[in-house]
Amino acid sequence: MRHLLAAAALSLAAASAFAADMPAKLRIDLKNSTSASVGAASLSEGPSGVLLHVEVKGLTPGWHGLHFHETGDCSKADFTSAGAHVHAMATKIHGLLNPDLNEAGDLPNLYVAADGTGAVELYSTFISLKGAGGRPALIDKDGSALVIHANPDDYTTQPIGGAGARIACGVIAGG
Repeated sequence: MRHLLAAAALSLAAASAFAADMPAKLRIDLKNSTSASVGAASLSEGPSGVLLHVEVKGLTPGWHGLHFHETGDCSKADFTSAGAHVHAMATKIHGLLNPDLNEAGDLPNLYVAADGTGAVELYSTFISLKGAGGRPALIDKDGSALVIHANPDDYTTQPIGGAGARIACGVIAGG
């Protein structure tokens, strides 16, 4: 019995140490222009980027552009308060298919099914939660935002890939 208790204590200690090494998840709420919830996202720091998991509901079916924007402010109904895409250089080149890409906020599109729900999990090596590896930080003095657009991003057109209006926004701060 004594050995079982010792083994259990050792397992608990190892699990606690492992949990301490695990990256913390940051959860954000996604809201539409009337401040109604349309979903949530979680972000986790990885060894060389950020893992993003997004779940949405009540959106128009089809593909939607998804980007990290430079300011953690979703206060305006059109979400222009979130600013431009997160970028690593003064010259901003948009598009995952553009060979000169340098916007760190570019992400693959989100697909929304006929019932208005969608989910995506992706990993971006362009950014970091707090600036690890010299990548732009999502959590800085003014935060950042995750923005969903009305249309798909074509990954080449400047400045936002033809993604259109901003239809949902979530503030990334803290952590």
